[in-house]
Amino acid sequence: MIQAIDRAARVLSSLQGARHLGITELAGILDLPPSTVHGIVKSLQQHGLVAKEPGGQRYMLGPALLKLSNVYLDTLDVRARAMRWTRELARRTGLSTRLGAELFDEVIIIHHNRRPDGSQQMLETGITIPVHASALGKVLLAYHPTAADELLARELRSLTGDTITDAAALRLQLAQVVERALAVEVDEAVLGESSVAVPVADRSGAVIAAVSVVMPSSEWPPEAGVLNDLRETARNISRELGCATWPPAVRPRDDD
Repeated sequence: MIQAIDRAARVLSSLQGARHLGITELAGILDLPPSTVHGIVKSLQQHGLVAKEPGGQRYMLGPALLKLSNVYLDTLDVRARAMRWTRELARRTGLSTRLGAELFDEVIIIHHNRRPDGSQQMLETGITIPVHASALGKVLLAYHPTAADELLARELRSLTGDTITDAAALRLQLAQVVERALAVEVDEAVLGESSVAVPVADRSGAVIAAVSVVMPSSEWPPEAGVLNDLRETARNISRELGCATWPPAVRPRDDD
């Protein structure tokens, strides 16, 4: 690992979530001398990756990150091929849809369709959810046993009173996900919000993403027609990516 790049990445990670921090605060978080942090922040600022508060002494994420994130999204083949299918899924079900990919111990939403009811809704593309507290994440964990083993060896964070934090209980649920090719979560990440997700696979048969529908918990469980539409959407996206069969098989552990 290159130390300078690692430190710069840690600065950016510390500023995520709309945080505004000063040099001293960042130095405390990173356990580095303030002079070192100051040099890193100034270098990031020169490239637009960090910005300084107008008239202040604190720093925040910079606008160049938005440009980089858009480039990343535009290069994702799974997103490009999924967009028309998830749009149609939202239209057919009347629910919002998410397409998610794994990002360390989180799921990042790489595409989002709002509910087609005309109501005011936040666009969720780019947000992250702890992988164990989302239906999308449970799909990705269930089909990637090595990643699941690594996650379940650590303490799981609770987001609500319904978040599954017991490793044995979550492992049992992941086994059920594979049996059904479908994962659910009810109030586990956000109270009042529930979702159901299914896997998306590529030409090699590996699960590279998951697609879900999201609904108010007051409307849970989803109707059979919603589940059928969701499965058909995942099957169509996977077919466009070259996957010959759906549902896909579980990836072997790295040491198998």
